[in-house]
Amino acid sequence: MLFSKATFIGIDPSGGRHPFTYAALDEDCQLLALASCEMEDVLAFLGGQQATVVAINAPRCPNKGLVRKKMEEQSLTPGHLRGVDIRMVEYELRGRGISISPTPSRPETCAAWMQAGFDFYRQLDGLGFKPYPSEDTSHQWLEAHPHASYCALLGQIPLPKPTLEGRLQRQLVLYEHDMGIKDPMEFFEEITRHRLSKGVLPMDLIYSSEELDAMVAAYTAYLASNHPGDVIWVGDQKEGQIVLPVSELKEAYL
Repeated sequence: MLFSKATFIGIDPSGGRHPFTYAALDEDCQLLALASCEMEDVLAFLGGQQATVVAINAPRCPNKGLVRKKMEEQSLTPGHLRGVDIRMVEYELRGRGISISPTPSRPETCAAWMQAGFDFYRQLDGLGFKPYPSEDTSHQWLEAHPHASYCALLGQIPLPKPTLEGRLQRQLVLYEHDMGIKDPMEFFEEITRHRLSKGVLPMDLIYSSEELDAMVAAYTAYLASNHPGDVIWVGDQKEGQIVLPVSELKEAYL
């Protein structure tokens, strides 16, 4: 599928029936495409974009020991440190109550979805993608994180994403930020006494958790490109920063 104008794409490699889910937004933040597929299909889709910024819900590489070094410098017993095999961005977000998965220092001990992300970044390098922001290039990437993004947008820890209420909450906050997607409140308008008694709910009006994770990444790419003052970078550039779709973070998320 070829789009002649700039697109903003979110990619989630967390797995499921299909290993990759992507969402694409246009220059007006309207949803252009949404699909779950194999890595090769995502790369083919990216190859059809004239200009794009891609946000990936995965780290680019393992941690480089920055947190361990920091903790060792501050500790009187450096040989007994625990929980330091993480990136600085994960350490900083956890300090605010946003619990995200740690990225180990050894690739072989990283989760399968992280390893898929490492591979995907390598494929992007081969296609000529550069880290955002880069001058004189039409294809760029940045790192996003769905749970941290929803925490930031909501100002609190969201409801569990596999649940119906968690999906409704995430879809609503995206819709209220003017993303051109389905209005989740139509779900309730379609529920009748008869449909409820039969267990026939309008689930086609609610996106899956993987789709919602891809969409918040796409929104982050859109915001970073069009309203850079409305995003914040967290972490150390040496081992990977996460971009979040808010201009500032709260001290704590509950």
